[in-house]
Amino acid sequence: MLKLLTDIKISHTVFAMPFALLGAFMAATHDGTINWTTFGFQLALIVLCMFFARNVAMLANRILDRKFDATNPRTQSRVIASGEVEPTVAGMYFFCSALLFICLAGLFIRWGNYLPLYLSVPVLLVLIAYPLLKRFTWLCHLYLGASLAMSPVAAAIAIEPNTLTHLPIWLLSGAVLCWVAGFDIIYALQDVECDKRDNLKSMPASLGVRPAMLISQFLHCICIALLFGVATTETKFGWLFLCAIFLIAGLLIYEHLTVKKWGTTKIALTFFTLNGVVSLVLGVAGIIDLLR
Repeated sequence: MLKLLTDIKISHTVFAMPFALLGAFMAATHDGTINWTTFGFQLALIVLCMFFARNVAMLANRILDRKFDATNPRTQSRVIASGEVEPTVAGMYFFCSALLFICLAGLFIRWGNYLPLYLSVPVLLVLIAYPLLKRFTWLCHLYLGASLAMSPVAAAIAIEPNTLTHLPIWLLSGAVLCWVAGFDIIYALQDVECDKRDNLKSMPASLGVRPAMLISQFLHCICIALLFGVATTETKFGWLFLCAIFLIAGLLIYEHLTVKKWGTTKIALTFFTLNGVVSLVLGVAGIIDLLR
């Protein structure tokens, strides 16, 4: 089980978790002060839900793509693709994670909120569809972005469903969509030849590397524009959140310059490190501003 957890890279939860927490704080502070006794318990549930939802998404990806992974030099050492872990074992953990996610979502009924439970199964279905989508369309990167973009909205729904009428939460969700889709296109540069061979529809394989990178740059520009929209429409955000946006813009520019110069040889920097910093910086800065 430890090998399986390591293989699905639990540490990469950092990409979506800060945005989920930021969405939760935006909802909690929308109508006044936070009731920390209630909010602390709800926040713990959100963290656990995020953990198990991501496990479901990653396990679905590993199980459904195991045959493709086995013939790709970059991914053939993955424990399911290599045969080190049987698909049935991974499937058991997949169903356990899905069940725990649904049960944890159901605990919000304690505060009279049934929406997390009602939406839990549709959310899981959205999360597991990505590996299938990339077999048919190069829009799969946008779909992955939309999957992670659910995190701030879902967290806000769990805390206060009325937050859905609040424009900033949707602008934040749109920013996450564009950010994730943009860096997923960069990540796909590693597998262009394998994707062409296996007829997988990544943007670099389907449209060419240069057009795909132009789309990635465009998406990241939209991301920054939407973040400025969040800063101007949510009056509780101040100078710290604004500074974070400028820093993120600089990081994304550096990411694209690094890819232009080094290609995929520094993917650990461009994909993991820089994007991890992006999510953490924005999440922490936003939460501090809201609490101030």
